[in-house]
Amino acid sequence: MIRKAKHLRAEQIYSRLETAYPDAKCALTFASPLQLLIATILSAQSTDKTVNTVTPALFRKYKSARQFADSATPELEKLVHSSGFFRNKAKNIQGACRTIAAKHDGRVPKTMEELLQLPGVARKTANVVLGVGFEKAEGVVVDTHVQRLSRRLGFSRESRPEKIEEDLMKLFPQKHWIHLSHLLIHHGRAFCNARKPKCGACPIEDLCSSADKVLA
Repeated sequence: MIRKAKHLRAEQIYSRLETAYPDAKCALTFASPLQLLIATILSAQSTDKTVNTVTPALFRKYKSARQFADSATPELEKLVHSSGFFRNKAKNIQGACRTIAAKHDGRVPKTMEELLQLPGVARKTANVVLGVGFEKAEGVVVDTHVQRLSRRLGFSRESRPEKIEEDLMKLFPQKHWIHLSHLLIHHGRAFCNARKPKCGACPIEDLCSSADKVLA
């Protein structure tokens, strides 16, 4: 009975968020799965807005996995510098693209197993590529917004992203996995921010019992 009520509440929250954010989607700008992969690698410890200012020049210069793989490291580092942690990100981009060029005929692989073998790619990045790039729901993207909201809304008591993802996959039907992260990310940005959530105007306030709720 408790399990059924938990799932019903989760569905109510999903439905309301879907109504509140009808245009929710990935905020990264891309034109191909390869561009999405690279943009997602760059988004680590950065904002989508910042990444979207970096990628236009980057994608004009490098068009294929082979071109990224063969790029001069100092030049690539300069192009991605403003996204932060630029040396490590440039290294991961080159490493991932070398593997894609050598083992996948220049095409981004479409399976979780193959994506996780790429340098710099963990489950979050793989889920973005699979869900947004290929419309394959194999998991749930857990970024800082999804992590925070999952705990505030009682979807998970875990702190590690992979454990939170497991709880979300059990709680929500697979058909919702891709869009769920978009909705939670949009809500996290619009109302449920980390320091001062706007609970008084929140469309799901009555379904939330977070200890740090702010109604004043």
